[in-house]
Amino acid sequence: MTQRPYTYTILRYVHDPRAGEALNVGVVLHVAAEQKLLVRVRSTFGRVKRAFPDLDGEAFNQALRDVERGIERVAREMQKGGLLAAAGDAAAFARRGMPEDDSALQWSPVGSGLTDDGAATLDRLYDRFVRRHDERVTRRRDDEEVWRPVREKLVARGVSVPFEEKTFAGEVDAITFQHAWKNGHWHAYEGVSLDLASQDGIIEKARRWVGHLTTVKDGVTEELKLHLIVGAPQDPTLASAYDKAVAMIRKAPLAPEVVEEAEIDDLVSRIEDDVRAHADQGEHTRVHLRH
Repeated sequence: MTQRPYTYTILRYVHDPRAGEALNVGVVLHVAAEQKLLVRVRSTFGRVKRAFPDLDGEAFNQALRDVERGIERVAREMQKGGLLAAAGDAAAFARRGMPEDDSALQWSPVGSGLTDDGAATLDRLYDRFVRRHDERVTRRRDDEEVWRPVREKLVARGVSVPFEEKTFAGEVDAITFQHAWKNGHWHAYEGVSLDLASQDGIIEKARRWVGHLTTVKDGVTEELKLHLIVGAPQDPTLASAYDKAVAMIRKAPLAPEVVEEAEIDDLVSRIEDDVRAHADQGEHTRVHLRH
């Protein structure tokens, strides 16, 4: 059969543009000699949501359906002669179906090859760039999951900590700690998941924490002991990026104590000691007042 040139572009879902983490979710293929434009996108979002737990699944599915309909509209116009097939490659036609902006869906640079069956080639590209990649997706832990072992260990020990939200506001920014309590001075505890998919994502998250603490430090007028429990990436090849991120956070304003996961038991023991000492001090004060 006759081999004809084709071009293709990959549709990528960029969950956090600053972190640069992306998953391939679709393919558009263009065979110029046949004036054929084909599209295939994900029909489910389960694996994407496992990678990004805060994904809005319904909105994600709707966005993909909109892309699919947009490409199919361009394909129909092409077949009717409304568009010149030679006027562009797959990426150019894909952008007609879904113009690029600052949204979470982005088109990749164009690729090319030869095919004698456009539909079969589309399926092969989809398997290569979307389905096979999805099968390798690792469930990433979010900040709350990194904090959870601390909470569970405190409960297991019968330690009741009077946690509350506490906000510190600087001139241009504010930060709210979800797990804070006071025993003469404030203690705040936050989970920081560095269980991300790329080196850039890990470093960028550390930079955001450093920047956030920098902008609020002028508003911290009470003594604060900040504890950041960091979760390491599951991919061992990202260990050096994790180490660099931890070093950056340690040097951040407000002198945060960085607690790695192997140190959680020690942290829980210290919290338990502080809580019991605070309770004993309160009991001693009440007895003294009664006398």
